[in-house]
Amino acid sequence: MIVRLLVAAALLAGPAMAQDSKQSQDASSGPPKRVRSILLYGQEECPKPQSEEEIVVCANAGESPYRIPKQFRNQPKEDAASQAWTNRVETVEEVNRAGLPNSCSPVGTGGQTGCTRAMIRQWYQERLDQKAKASQVP
Repeated sequence: MIVRLLVAAALLAGPAMAQDSKQSQDASSGPPKRVRSILLYGQEECPKPQSEEEIVVCANAGESPYRIPKQFRNQPKEDAASQAWTNRVETVEEVNRAGLPNSCSPVGTGGQTGCTRAMIRQWYQERLDQKAKASQVP
């Protein structure tokens, strides 16, 4: 029984000793002396290492360093992030105007005075839209 335990312990210890000796060999070689990280554009090729102690890491960065990547081109313009700050502020002010003077709202004091102003704004916007539509070439 004891002999079997000793044989099993020797069999298990053998690979562990081999691993320890392999790790000590890897540790003596150490990390590489130089690592270069390079971005490649178009049909460029990854350069060869200048010595055995150098590692060259290459990544394809797209067509050209001066072009907007495809995932960022032609994004929809409806989201708030793509609107100008002035448009965002105007939207916030319009939403918060309910009940204030010149707001054309039945809620609050002075809300009724803005109805004429709102109609004039609407008429002016429709006129701008008609001019823009007429100026488009089919």
